[in-house]
Amino acid sequence: MCGIAGVVSANPIEAALLDDMARRLAHRGPDGQGRHVAGNVGLLHTRLAIIDLEGGAQPLYNEDRSLVLVANGEIYNYRELRSELETLGHRFATHSDCETILHGYEAWGIAFLDRLQGMFAFALHDVQRGELILARDRLGIKPLYYCRDSRGLAFASEVKALLPWLGKPEVDPQGLAQLLQSNFTCAPRTLLQGVAKLPPAHLARIDTRTLGIELHAYWSPLQVTPLDLGLNDALEHFDVLMQDVMDIHMRADVPLGLFLSGGVDSSLLAAMLAQRMAEPLRTFSVGFPGSSVHNELDAAQRVAEQFHTRHSVFEVSADDMLNCLPRSVWAADDLTADYANLPVSMLAEQAGAELKVVFSGEGGDEVFAGYGRYRSPWIKRAWAAMRVPGSGGFRSKGVFDGTRAALFSPRLAEALPGWRQPFQQAWQRTPRQWTRLQRMQCVDLETWLPDDLLTKADRMLMAWGIEGRVPFLDHRVVEFGLALPDAYKIEGRTGKRFLRLWGERYLPREHLWARKKGFTVPVNDWLRGERLQTLLKVLPDADGIRTWFDSSEVRKLLRAQQQGGRHGSAIWTLLSFAVWHRIFVEGEGEKPADQSDPLAFIA
Repeated sequence: MCGIAGVVSANPIEAALLDDMARRLAHRGPDGQGRHVAGNVGLLHTRLAIIDLEGGAQPLYNEDRSLVLVANGEIYNYRELRSELETLGHRFATHSDCETILHGYEAWGIAFLDRLQGMFAFALHDVQRGELILARDRLGIKPLYYCRDSRGLAFASEVKALLPWLGKPEVDPQGLAQLLQSNFTCAPRTLLQGVAKLPPAHLARIDTRTLGIELHAYWSPLQVTPLDLGLNDALEHFDVLMQDVMDIHMRADVPLGLFLSGGVDSSLLAAMLAQRMAEPLRTFSVGFPGSSVHNELDAAQRVAEQFHTRHSVFEVSADDMLNCLPRSVWAADDLTADYANLPVSMLAEQAGAELKVVFSGEGGDEVFAGYGRYRSPWIKRAWAAMRVPGSGGFRSKGVFDGTRAALFSPRLAEALPGWRQPFQQAWQRTPRQWTRLQRMQCVDLETWLPDDLLTKADRMLMAWGIEGRVPFLDHRVVEFGLALPDAYKIEGRTGKRFLRLWGERYLPREHLWARKKGFTVPVNDWLRGERLQTLLKVLPDADGIRTWFDSSEVRKLLRAQQQGGRHGSAIWTLLSFAVWHRIFVEGEGEKPADQSDPLAFIA
């Protein structure tokens, strides 16, 4: 796990530019830094050493140095690929998993991407062809951003590393509209004009002479075909698959840990990790004493006791967590208004003092249909489909629906109607013969998963120098889950049926079939009393709010909250945006203090 960045420039490359980009990615790679400059191409790498601690420094080169690579992530099946490539005559200079990318490209061309099992984002400079190839893993576990103008192209693992190239950043109103309504921006859109996300499962080919760029998809969940297996056979098949997935995901030369929430997904990972480890598994949970929220700490403790893990529970006050907001917004940079960024960031801070690799259960709900939105009543779905044609009635309601139009500036108001477009397009791409459940899952796999959930998983951990591993998002697991019959995944009002049935091999039935409580943070505790009164004073006059909203309407929204209104999600999004704007538009993207009162921060 690392940070990568680089430029293809129409002008001579300035060392100071690469220095500044690397500095802004130092948190992703505290173990070393390397760079490559050849002609008008510059690549850089900041390293978090996980595999081949002594010899895996990047950039990596092939035998004649005609190929140069910087990569972020892990190629889990690197041992098998290396063995195959060595039989073809390739000689490896390191034991790094990422070196298989270089030799795989030499052996099989760009089709080698089909052979990779892992999470990755990389830049490969083919010197002889005059081409730079950027690529991102199938599910978008690892991030990659780029911006292109008359000066050339710059790319990086995080948006903040592109600020030196951008100069003065400006907000993209369409990106802001998406953030407001869905809590995240959908690829290729971001919050900054001129900055794009490379979509998951895509590669970009840049001609280093003409600076032309072509994008291609190399995988899609739409390629999945229905699975024709009886339930028992499907459970056996999945068990064999998960054994292999866990075996290769555990490849590392450093200790491993787990974020244990007490839910089904992380509890199953605890079972599978513990049975493979000689030493007790290190597990971490977080709770909020004295707040109004519930959690599953008791369930997590029972799982920890069952598998004899070395378990730590971090109990944090609502105030301490809120004061993490500026730091977590800086870490995210491609802003999401996801409450869970805060506890995940605090867990990562604690785990990062001991570990470099932590497992978590992301993907279980998307792949095996755990969310309640997949089981909404048909009348509700039908009404939503009529209200928003072309959406299937899925992901059609926005956070600010019903808000007075006067709240938004004219430029933002003009952009707002287009916020649903990525979801409508994703829905319309799904095959009509697919079931509604499959289509909803596919929309989430293309939007919510990479652009919200995985943005959180990558950024909140990498801000503290930790690699996150997500076995339920191995692409083979995703293909398997999407192909299962609906009846295997949902029964009545119970979701994730298949995963629960499979889990009975590892966990008590009562744990697996307990009602899901979910993971929340005490937002309502923050948005009341004295703090809400302070927010009323500072939020409407924050620069980002005054630029994109009507301050008097923001005050009305806050007063409505004081009088018992239910505007917590909208206010949280506005506060998060104001903090983001202060850091990345008004400021220069520098990291705030680990604990900063967000209200004082934007005042």
